[in-house]
Amino acid sequence: MDEEIKIKAEVLNEETCEFTIDSPVYPGGSVYFASKEAAKGSPLAEALFEIENIVGVLVSENVVKVRKEGYEDWMPVAKQIGAAIRAQLQSGVPSISEGVKANLPPEDEIREKVQQLFDSEINPAVAQHGGHVDLVDVKGNVVYLQMGGGCQGCGMADVTLKQGIERAIREIVPEVGDILDVTDHAGGRNPYYTPEKK
Repeated sequence: MDEEIKIKAEVLNEETCEFTIDSPVYPGGSVYFASKEAAKGSPLAEALFEIENIVGVLVSENVVKVRKEGYEDWMPVAKQIGAAIRAQLQSGVPSISEGVKANLPPEDEIREKVQQLFDSEINPAVAQHGGHVDLVDVKGNVVYLQMGGGCQGCGMADVTLKQGIERAIREIVPEVGDILDVTDHAGGRNPYYTPEKK
């Protein structure tokens, strides 16, 4: 691969940075790695966990989201991550192990566990603010949800999703890949509102 691989990095918050690559990293797939141990056998995730303070890696199609501990500047870390992504893609070796898909729980199992979580924990908590969260669908290991009531269009909805709902889902079903909010749009990856850039 002689052509330069283009990567765009966007800091989403102090602990998460999203890298969009101009070529597929994991075509047709979405997978989250919560630890170095979980990344074993998947070369890209293994390489990213070698970088100091990395605590989570989501690989989906041509997007890699990386979560880190600590509040240092993202710039030096982002450069290391970009270099690791480039090196992996240039190697020609698949970024994610084939075994990952084989070990995913069935959609029905994911759906049942997520629905139980929404019923027992998430909705009672967001109901205090007049909101509710519905499980729209599960396709493969991708969860689609919708926020309503007080959560719909709320400026804190993105924080609620990322810091509360997403973490809770990953705790009960670590194999879940993307968690997409489809509030106010028919589908796709665009958020239902654009949070203010800080």
